[in-house]
Amino acid sequence: MKALIVYGGWEGHEPEPVAKVFEKELKARGFDVEMSGTLEAFEDLDKLKALDVIVPNWTMGDISGEQWKAVDEAVRGGVGIAGCHGGMGDSMRGCLGWQWMTGGQFVGHPLTGEYEVRLTETTNPITACCPNAFTYNSEQYYMLIDPGINVLAVTTHDYDGHKIDMPVVWTKTWGKGRVFYSNIGHKAQEFVDYQYVLEMTINGMVWAAEGKAAAK
Repeated sequence: MKALIVYGGWEGHEPEPVAKVFEKELKARGFDVEMSGTLEAFEDLDKLKALDVIVPNWTMGDISGEQWKAVDEAVRGGVGIAGCHGGMGDSMRGCLGWQWMTGGQFVGHPLTGEYEVRLTETTNPITACCPNAFTYNSEQYYMLIDPGINVLAVTTHDYDGHKIDMPVVWTKTWGKGRVFYSNIGHKAQEFVDYQYVLEMTINGMVWAAEGKAAAK
């Protein structure tokens, strides 16, 4: 299978080191992986359509209309898309279509520190590698959410006197394409410290890629 990892944007999320973690793991799963440090990679529609999965890792980007149109058409046609944290969920702030496709959009992190993540689907092959509940030390994302997502894990925000269960990991579809998103994975070291989170993230990418053949 073929994967394209596009990395860049805000350097605080370590786009290239995180992309290299994904590249190594996807290659270990048998993927042919192409890396691109420019959003121009989204402009070749024929090339995008030949992929099995697109992995965006670009925080606070500015996608052009032409680039979005190509990604939209490729994913709706069956190419998977999968990513994590700000690299996908805070990726193209000016593109509402991107946010809709992703299934959510970052709006803030009231807490940076330790918080609990709880699986809502413990037997799902994407998340089965993780403990049913675990403590994670990073930014806790508060997001605007598409109510149509299939939630695999949640966290509880204690915010302004309210306890709110916020989706952390989910899947959805975009046309014929499969979409996977996890809002954890702030920096490359987190995937070293939490190996099961790395495995879950790669599982999600593989699941999204496998949807192309299933859509035929």
